[in-house]
Amino acid sequence: MPTYPSRRRFLKEAGVSAAALPFVLNLPSLGFANQSQRKKRLVVMFSPDGVIPWEFWPEDTGDQFTLPASVKPLEPFKDRTLFLHGVCDKLRGDGDNHMRGIGCLLTGIELFPGNIQGGSHTPAGWASGKSIDQEIKDQLQRRPASHTRFGSLEFGVLVPDRADTWTRMVYAGPNKPIAPIDDPYQMFGKLYGQVKDRESLRSVLDDVRAELEAVRKLVSEEDRRLLDEHTTLVRQMERELTEAPAEIPEHAVPQIEQGVIDDNDNMPRLTKMQIDLLVSSLSADFARVATLQLTNSVGQPKMRWLGIEDGQHTLSHKPDNDKDVVDKLTRINRWYAEQFAYLARRLAETPEPGGPGSLLENTTIVWTNELGKGNSHTLDNIPFVLIGGGLGFKMGRSLKYKKVPHNRLLMSFAAGMDVELKTFGKPELCEDGLLSDLT
Repeated sequence: MPTYPSRRRFLKEAGVSAAALPFVLNLPSLGFANQSQRKKRLVVMFSPDGVIPWEFWPEDTGDQFTLPASVKPLEPFKDRTLFLHGVCDKLRGDGDNHMRGIGCLLTGIELFPGNIQGGSHTPAGWASGKSIDQEIKDQLQRRPASHTRFGSLEFGVLVPDRADTWTRMVYAGPNKPIAPIDDPYQMFGKLYGQVKDRESLRSVLDDVRAELEAVRKLVSEEDRRLLDEHTTLVRQMERELTEAPAEIPEHAVPQIEQGVIDDNDNMPRLTKMQIDLLVSSLSADFARVATLQLTNSVGQPKMRWLGIEDGQHTLSHKPDNDKDVVDKLTRINRWYAEQFAYLARRLAETPEPGGPGSLLENTTIVWTNELGKGNSHTLDNIPFVLIGGGLGFKMGRSLKYKKVPHNRLLMSFAAGMDVELKTFGKPELCEDGLLSDLT
């Protein structure tokens, strides 16, 4: 396979512009191709305030383990589940652990200095790097075989209106947080709303025609065929957009419950709506990467539907010897596990378009948190639980590591999505490469 300098030299000599890159990056004879044609998907689900470790982590390792109370709802997917204990957020610097917990969770790099004060620690600003979901999305979007309408989708549930370090985990780059859409009706409109400004559409092919002709002379016969397929597909999409009816046909649009108010007591209904829309969007191949953020770091939902009147964050600060609080936090995390299991079930029962199998066989969903434990605010043993077959990891196991940097896991997510990274986030935390024993 040509090295990266060879690719840059080729593109320069061929006179290929940025507009033409999506058409040529996946041509095998140029060494640019991602050989896997299987649709791989990655979904990250977040819940806040840490866990009760002895009610969350299995005691045993390997493929013979028992699910504790908090994660008992995952039993139907036990053979497709992977527990990763001992993965730690080793980022330090500005901000309190809640802020660094969520801001560094997917970025793997420190927060900028800033004026947002949290706890007794130094104030901080936004994360100083891109999050792994966006890095994967950006690279997939450059490949015609994996390019999708949105690239990534960011779902939320009861995320506060304020914009601060505690409320954002997705970053397009340094100082560039991406707000999740926590209104299912707004998300529905984004996914299935009317295509606007069709008259302003102009063919991208017309701009790169000469460049593509030059490339055709330099590639193999098989790649010329692939290039023709790419350009035909783009032309067809342009024609469909300009000729599309004002509204998407009824059968193509999922049904969602109407009139649900965005408030604390509707959290179960809002979560279900967002999960259903997420699954629908993956089935329609609107994106290969998605996040689902349930509230925020320092999240304070009051789960009255579980008979709990206290705010979650308040409970998470109580001592371990308060048995009533431990029971409540165990039930709270069990409820989050139920949402995780519901997402897995919906993916498992949805056929893979074009087959074979289900969406879950080609999707890995990751459930994580900003803290390992709420009352200690530790960034050790960050919860990482995976379900599904999208990344090619060996599932049905409980693994225990010895305080490995979570940057190595982020790199492994990318590798599972056929995105090769030498480092991600803070380079010093990536020296040992990908996380071991995953495949």
